[in-house]
Amino acid sequence: MGTESARALLERAGRLTLQTGNLLNWGCLRKKCPATPGEEVRDCIQKTLTEWSSKIGQDLNQETLEVLECTVAQAIEKINPEERDELKVSAKLFIVGSNSSSIRDAVDLACSALGVAQLDSVIIAPPPVEDGTNLSLEYLQPYWKELENLVQNTKIVAIGTSDLDKTLLEQLYMWAQVKPGSNQVNLASCCVMPPDLTAFAKEFDIQLLTHNDPKELLCEASFQEVLQESIQNVKANEWIPLWLLRYSVIVKSRGIIKSKGYIMQAKRNAS
Repeated sequence: MGTESARALLERAGRLTLQTGNLLNWGCLRKKCPATPGEEVRDCIQKTLTEWSSKIGQDLNQETLEVLECTVAQAIEKINPEERDELKVSAKLFIVGSNSSSIRDAVDLACSALGVAQLDSVIIAPPPVEDGTNLSLEYLQPYWKELENLVQNTKIVAIGTSDLDKTLLEQLYMWAQVKPGSNQVNLASCCVMPPDLTAFAKEFDIQLLTHNDPKELLCEASFQEVLQESIQNVKANEWIPLWLLRYSVIVKSRGIIKSKGYIMQAKRNAS
């Protein structure tokens, strides 16, 4: 009955918000280490959708929800306010649909899910550009302005970037009101940090970090495929992912991860 109810709800909703909760609470994921970040995302989304749909009762079949909340209740873990100062809450945000207003939604949902007033740091992955178009400062500006607003409204403490070369990082730094505090470099594309990037980062006190995320951590086709696999006969091609946020909660004094999870939002384009 659960799958039928889930399908009925998805056919009437306009948006879907999915939260995995703390992955460290998922016994099944602890036993299996996904080979890549992309595989981990797919795995987490699929397990969350499957678990959520299996728990939907017949009584929900008549409800129409504009925004559908898809969560696994037992995995949700809010931060104890008394422990907040001892923890660092970081996030990396992947915009799938090119819309800078998604940033505020993502940060608000992450704060709400974790029970905190602000995130300590948010790194934004460059939103996808059209084929044949290079990433430019003009393209990044609306996204960065949205992040700056969130810093000024004390929703985020520090903001950073990902995969910017020295030229683009310098352009962003010189233009921005709130300067990037970090820039992630993908070591799959360069085994050694570029010397010009290293020199610029050192001069302007920008932390260079490494990562192994693909350019598209969750593309439209991949999300639709997972949705189809999790909920039979759903009209998966109507659903488009808007953004994906990966968060981690780290105990500052010990450097260990206390919590890690994903939050994402998708919208339905019904023809």
